Amino acid sequence: MSRFDALFEDEDDIFSGSPQSKYWDIAKQVNEDTYRYDFDEILTKIAVMEKMLMQQHGEEDLDKIVNRYAIMNPDEIEEHKKSLYMEYAGRLIYKLSD
Repeated sequence: MSRFDALFEDEDDIFSGSPQSKYWDIAKQVNEDTYRYDFDEILTKIAVMEKMLMQQHGEEDLDKIVNRYAIMNPDEIEEHKKSLYMEYAGRLIYKLSD
């Protein structure tokens, strides 16, 4: 169970849309510099994870491994994506309040 599962039980009532749509609604509200900085942090995290996987599996096989995992675990991936959207939306909201 992810950190945000309880929020998705009735997501239309709580969020008036999906976690993905709410993230983009919030992203439109922050200034461009804040959004660019946050996006760069996300890409840094992705780059680190890719490098770690490449060390274990090799660069040539990385896309195959990732795609295979996504195909074999679609529900798990969708739920995790929702959690990530909410996590990053929360980070943007926090930056709005600064």
